[in-house]
Amino acid sequence: MKKVLYSIFIIGLITLAACGSNDSSGESQEEPEDTGAGSDTYTIGATQIVEHPSLDEAYNGFQEALEDAGLDVEYDFNSAQGDQNNVGPIAGNFVADNVDLIFANSTPSALGAQQQTNDIPIVFTSVTDAVEAGLVDSMDEAGENITGVLDLHPESIEQTVEFIDTYFEGANVGLIYNAGEQNSVVQVESVQEAAGETSLSISERTVANSSEVQQAAESLVGEADVFFIVTDNTVVSALESVVGVAESQGIPLVVGEPDSLARGGFATFGINYHSIGYRSGEMAAEILTGEKTTKDFPVENPEEIQLFINREAAENQGIEWNEEWDDLAEFVEMD
Repeated sequence: MKKVLYSIFIIGLITLAACGSNDSSGESQEEPEDTGAGSDTYTIGATQIVEHPSLDEAYNGFQEALEDAGLDVEYDFNSAQGDQNNVGPIAGNFVADNVDLIFANSTPSALGAQQQTNDIPIVFTSVTDAVEAGLVDSMDEAGENITGVLDLHPESIEQTVEFIDTYFEGANVGLIYNAGEQNSVVQVESVQEAAGETSLSISERTVANSSEVQQAAESLVGEADVFFIVTDNTVVSALESVVGVAESQGIPLVVGEPDSLARGGFATFGINYHSIGYRSGEMAAEILTGEKTTKDFPVENPEEIQLFINREAAENQGIEWNEEWDDLAEFVEMD
């Protein structure tokens, strides 16, 4: 009997020792669990209608802002490859994956995202007119889950038309655009309105895809004295086609943004796409961390515009140099 009691006593001691060992192990495992908010990783679904230098630069600026904010971000990037039928499914996949935020880089991409979710925050840029596109009701108030930065300064088209009228008086201005892009339609209407008070006349050609751009440009030869390519994603993605016609026919090529100058455009009153992407990224950083919501950010215009000129392109297009441009413009070199 004593032996039985002794055995029970020994087993009890072993059991207690084992429990004590487990408690100690549990305490050491719990300590590293408190890693702090700085360890959060955010997933952003990023989408743009097509890949071309201006949109790419806006995306670079967006990423840089989030990096400067110190956020750990994973990106799921998708291009619609110039096909508006792809924008909805791309955004739908982001919603299915429950991303933390959608970055929509272009008007079609923003519309596609807006149609897919009312819950996930959407920050856009490279949008020409957010009100006309139906993304927001007014510039003073963001949408339920959407806000961002426009790529068209309110005075950009007016000043560009004034520039053409001043230095190419009486010219017929050839416009090429995709009528399916709402942002382009808005700009073309603005060009027509601005030209109404000048010596200029307007000729238009519409395209459905980038493969039609060169033919449209060639059809304007003999009719247009100046080309003006607004920030139409379809045409800008095939800008080299227009550059070729402009150079071979001696037609000045005015464009809608500075990145197109490096590809052969002559002049623009434009903005810096990196800067509007960066500002969108600053908005996204505060939304992701919960400091603010989309409603705290009314849609913003670009801060400023500048006359940019490519001297080499001017020479290639047979443009007679005006010394006034030396003081007025910032110069861009060809890529």
